[in-house]
Amino acid sequence: MNHKNANQPAATGQKRSRNDAGNKVTVVLGAQWGDEGKGKVVDLLATEADFVCRCQGGNNAGHTVVVDGKEYDFHLLPSGIINPKSVSLIGNGVVIHLPGLFEEGDKNEKKGLKGWEKRLIVSDRAHLVFDFHQVVDGLQETERQAQEGKNIGTTKKGIGPAYSSKASRTGLRVCDLLGDFKDFSTRFKNLVRQYQSMYPSLTVDVEDQLKKLKEYSERLRPMVRDGVYYMYEALHGPPKKILVEGANAALLDIDFGTYPFVTSSNCTVGGACTGLGIPPLNIGDVFGVAKAYTTRVGIGAFPTEQLNAVGELLQTRGHEVGVTTGRKRRCGWLDLVIVRYAHMINGFTAIALTKLDILDVLDEIKVGVAYKLNGKRIPHFPANMDVLQKVEVEYETFPGWKTDTSAARKWNDLPAKAQNYIRFIENHIGVPIKWVGVGKSRECMIQMF
Repeated sequence: MNHKNANQPAATGQKRSRNDAGNKVTVVLGAQWGDEGKGKVVDLLATEADFVCRCQGGNNAGHTVVVDGKEYDFHLLPSGIINPKSVSLIGNGVVIHLPGLFEEGDKNEKKGLKGWEKRLIVSDRAHLVFDFHQVVDGLQETERQAQEGKNIGTTKKGIGPAYSSKASRTGLRVCDLLGDFKDFSTRFKNLVRQYQSMYPSLTVDVEDQLKKLKEYSERLRPMVRDGVYYMYEALHGPPKKILVEGANAALLDIDFGTYPFVTSSNCTVGGACTGLGIPPLNIGDVFGVAKAYTTRVGIGAFPTEQLNAVGELLQTRGHEVGVTTGRKRRCGWLDLVIVRYAHMINGFTAIALTKLDILDVLDEIKVGVAYKLNGKRIPHFPANMDVLQKVEVEYETFPGWKTDTSAARKWNDLPAKAQNYIRFIENHIGVPIKWVGVGKSRECMIQMF
């Protein structure tokens, strides 16, 4: 008797129930301007995950994860790569700089990360970032500075130019690199010529680049799969815990962020579907990660920024320096307008509030709860950056708890004033806070429920 595979889609005319949709995917996303501590939340969840996936961005992202006193820096590799029992997947929505990928893997291997190449799967539809994309990224920033007197503050990792190549349909993908190399070489040369016509100062040693790419392709080959089919099998096979870690954050999203001071991909929940090839039906929990205050790297509007002793204190105590760029982060009070806006787009099922301990020494703590324009509250988050520059922030002020919270491991260990602060945030956003972070390591995440 021929039994049909239960994992196959139902025959035409038969409706699949929602419960029959397959495994659910848990998504972790930044709810501010990035650097919220997503790596720590992912690391916490990754200990039990079967798959940890990246769906967008490139090595412009930086996650620091501390395990057993060892600090690992990830840019392209999913943080889940630390877990020897899980598979890490780089999805089609990610742009991959191969020299960066292997350098990162080798560097972390020296710190003790074993067997990462055997646990990494790369989608054959992912686009490639070339060295010349990185050079062009720098040239574009210089040009913006000269023409407009301001740049975007990119990481110069070639991410924008690579996504531009993708959108203008001249990009090259992993499947192209692993296909007919002669054809790949021709297309690579055409792409270089296209950029050289726009940037006459751009010099590229094409033959040397192709030689290196050929070498990388052989090291990459064993990791490459058809990402769509691979994800489909993972979703519809036996029960699996699948985790998606977002890079960047809601306010850096190409559509919903503070444009043009944004990244070049969708780092909101839709990016998980398009960047991995999974249906919305399979999205389960969506966890937003927010700091107990707000930071931003580079330029752009920042309504709650504190250009004073408070901002300096947050910067110093919080060690607010970019993992990828080494730039000091701008700091300010927690802005609940942006966190609510991030929730409107992503539909968070719970929030992780990180770095609460940084506020331990403050006499009073402010929280931005609304924006006013010409004295009137506005219900939405402005799209126009000139308008955002002009908003006046309405604050709620809380007394500081003036107690060291870094040793707290459960809710009751936190001082009452810190508990009030957390409950206020929760009620204002209308999303439960599931974790509160009070330090760098995995153990410093208080789980609330």
